Amino acid sequence: MASVPSLASTVQQRLAEGLSAALPEAGSADPLLRRSDRADFQANGILALAKRLKGNPRELATKVVEAIGSDGVLKEIEVSGPGFLNITVSDAAIIETLAARAADDRLGVPFNPDAGTTVIDYAQPNVAKEMHVGHLRSAVIGAAMVEILEFTGETVVRRHHIGDWGTQFGMLIQYLIEHPHELDHKVEGADVEVSGEEAMSNLNRLYKASRTLFDSDEDFKTRARARVVQLQAGDEETLALWQRFVDESKIYFYSVFEKLDMDIRDPDIVGESGYNDMLQETCRLLEESGVAVRSEGALCVFFDDVKGPDGNPTPLIVQKSDGGFGYAATDLSAIRDRVQNLKASTLLYVVDARQSLHFKMVFETARRAGWLNDEVKAVQLAFGTVLGKDGKPFKTREGETVRLVDLLDEAIERATAVVEEKKEKAGLSDDEVAENGRYVGIGAVKYADLSTSAVRDYKFDLDQMVSLNGDTSVYLQYAYARIQSIKRNVTDAQPTAHAELELAPAERALALHLDQFGATVTEAAEEYAPHKLAAYLYQLASHLTTFYDQCPVMKAETRELKENRLFLVDLTARTLHRGMALLGIRTPERL
Repeated sequence: MASVPSLASTVQQRLAEGLSAALPEAGSADPLLRRSDRADFQANGILALAKRLKGNPRELATKVVEAIGSDGVLKEIEVSGPGFLNITVSDAAIIETLAARAADDRLGVPFNPDAGTTVIDYAQPNVAKEMHVGHLRSAVIGAAMVEILEFTGETVVRRHHIGDWGTQFGMLIQYLIEHPHELDHKVEGADVEVSGEEAMSNLNRLYKASRTLFDSDEDFKTRARARVVQLQAGDEETLALWQRFVDESKIYFYSVFEKLDMDIRDPDIVGESGYNDMLQETCRLLEESGVAVRSEGALCVFFDDVKGPDGNPTPLIVQKSDGGFGYAATDLSAIRDRVQNLKASTLLYVVDARQSLHFKMVFETARRAGWLNDEVKAVQLAFGTVLGKDGKPFKTREGETVRLVDLLDEAIERATAVVEEKKEKAGLSDDEVAENGRYVGIGAVKYADLSTSAVRDYKFDLDQMVSLNGDTSVYLQYAYARIQSIKRNVTDAQPTAHAELELAPAERALALHLDQFGATVTEAAEEYAPHKLAAYLYQLASHLTTFYDQCPVMKAETRELKENRLFLVDLTARTLHRGMALLGIRTPERL
């Protein structure tokens, strides 16, 4: 289906036509249209144009208005100040545009089938280690970007670059060889299904026991280090035991991601180990091309603008002097794989801002090697830190890192209490209270994260997150549920657009904001900015609140007015539902 033009794009086209008719010498000048408080839209482009053409901006603006003339879309154009155009559109044009949008399953969001392929690297936990609050943002922001990019036409390949390789596995595997039943799950001789919590508990116990032995027994330490060499050499027994750690960890990962209401698929998990076979060749290619050089035995890449505190260059170390490989070798091999095998046109890394220098150096190295170029770009969607209410990094009272599963459980518990208070009024069963409690709690956590610009730190405050008032997901979910309640209670009318009606100010404000949905989703996709979609949805719910206050639906004076208002709230509900789904948040029918 062809994209449904927004009111803003129609006005933009009318102005552009008027500009070229009145001022042919202007070429294809941009009218610089934006939403305005003084009218529906304001165009500021004539000021810059007048400067370029050395003309009087007010005179030029008047010429443009005369060239545009009047039609069914533009109700009034006023020349203001030094040459701004204040534009008011007709009520009929607003409703007709929204009716076309309502008839489109995509609600007017453009779809570009030639957008390209983006590989998104997000949700990267570590094998045999517990997920903590620091893992939250990569997962939530990455999952939202997957939905937004796919919806706008991008082919998206998900990649979860889990930490599944390294020296600690020598210690763990050697301990398991010497204590072979530590990872067994058997009851009366039969394998049993293990919960995520049990899997993590087993791994934690194993890790602590092996670490204690490693630190206290020199002979065990020697055996563990020898085991790392066998792991890297591909010894079959060692790899089989390593795989058990990976599988056990996945049971745990999936339980956490399921609680987060996130879809993580097994084929998308390609950890550090997945690039092992490429490391030697990556180093060879970098060294032979001169991109990397040997320095004190290590293979390094140097940069003019990266220096240490002593003023000496700080290189990216691809291979250590002892022959071992660092993160850079794995990350560069992953770029080769994603560009050459997955045919990516964009690599998007949803990674902590504190790793920005590392990725800047990795991307620059890949560019020098020719793996990234004008056709293939790499972008870090950097995110800030989750802070506690005190504005310091979020810790438990004992100073420990907060376990992610504990944080999610508490959010669900708090949200369930909020839903319980509305149980009688909403007519909810106990099962619905439990289900909605999950949707509201997890939605609250996701929305608090996504409504903040990713690169900024944000305070984790559950009291605020599950509040029915303010910029929270609960406020948006409640707005959606309230519309569903109205639709259930109105039995004598159907949502129907009436372009002949005059719109009240609150109706116009809501309608004009609805018109911006397609542009907002496109902007969120292009700028990797899910917070812009979150801000749009909050403003939509705020416009809806004002609309309820001033424009009753069920008590509307005429049947046509009731149908038109039902049409507006129905489109608002569909827009909230679609927008929230793109952020990975559910919208319950009753709250």
